[in-house]
Amino acid sequence: MLDVATLVGAARERAGYDDFGDDTWQEGLEVLVRALSTEGDLNATGEEAFADQIVGYLANRLEIERCYASHPEIDEQEIVAPLFGLGLPRTGSTALSFLLASDRSRRSLRTWEASTPCPPPETATEDSDPRIAASAVGIEMMHEMFPDFVGMLPSSPTGPAECLVIMALDFHSMVFEGMSLVPTHTEWLLSCDMEPAYRYHKRVLKLLQWRCPPTRWWLKTPAHMPSIAALDAVYPDARFVMTHRDIASVLPSVCAVKHALMTPVTNHPDLLALGRHEMALWSKSLRRLIAFRDDGREDRFFDVGFAALQADPMGAVEELYREMGDELIPETRHRMREWWEASAADRRSARVDPSAFGLDPAAVREQFAFYHDRFGLR
Repeated sequence: MLDVATLVGAARERAGYDDFGDDTWQEGLEVLVRALSTEGDLNATGEEAFADQIVGYLANRLEIERCYASHPEIDEQEIVAPLFGLGLPRTGSTALSFLLASDRSRRSLRTWEASTPCPPPETATEDSDPRIAASAVGIEMMHEMFPDFVGMLPSSPTGPAECLVIMALDFHSMVFEGMSLVPTHTEWLLSCDMEPAYRYHKRVLKLLQWRCPPTRWWLKTPAHMPSIAALDAVYPDARFVMTHRDIASVLPSVCAVKHALMTPVTNHPDLLALGRHEMALWSKSLRRLIAFRDDGREDRFFDVGFAALQADPMGAVEELYREMGDELIPETRHRMREWWEASAADRRSARVDPSAFGLDPAAVREQFAFYHDRFGLR
């Protein structure tokens, strides 16, 4: 059985430090552990996996706070006009994230540094840091633990990670619901004050760019949509790229990904409940995002269609760069093309039966007509 005090104690022992900084993380951890214990239906493997994950995030937070205590000048760093990727999961957002992360003029949140932010990365060793090899091992272990997940999403130790990982350091993150249905935790996330999570998000970015520029950040997660107002409060100069796809194709694919992650760690995955959960979560998320966008902020958004990205990735990226007023130099084009060609196997599209999750395509499209109509989707 997961226990908050035990997890916190294990993290302090692992890090050899006991100051977590502001106490904004505590409520989220308590809500999460309670939800996992009462709703998660975890098997022994699941309990072990979640315990290790939670202790890891707590230990990382302790390391970050120790680094700030030794180097308070880190807080003088500025995060200026970051570019955030939004849009539903399974809309090409991960592929686009890898393409944009190929641009060396931008700073992405790399998988190896997101999983272990301390010691802060340095320019001189960013391509040879031993955490890169450790992250590769971690990816292989994840593929062994979740074999059905292999090939569903591109992954690389040096590729971009989602902001979910560093928001988990404040325990305001959807990263935990990927492997288990925990509705009370999700409800809490959708109703709590998310500003503390984004303030800690910025704290981590300052640490990561301190000795390792550039400082033009490219960041991404669909989970920013329901908390977009809190993000804007912390990053009022942020701009956004939103990916789009027919919702009736999106939701079954999202459910298939989560089912692949849930199966090894839960006793009896409820596929119908999963379908209902995803319908409700992303309907509310899109409505919040659209309301935010339509409230005089349209000029901060750029759109990329899934079909256009799949048919002509470089054409879609070139159009995006023109709209943003950015320069797409030949060297960056070359790296983008190389990644797209090399990652074909990691971008495979599996056929999913929507009825397995209780989803009827016509009914889904009707419920999400507000989204389809707003962005002219078929």
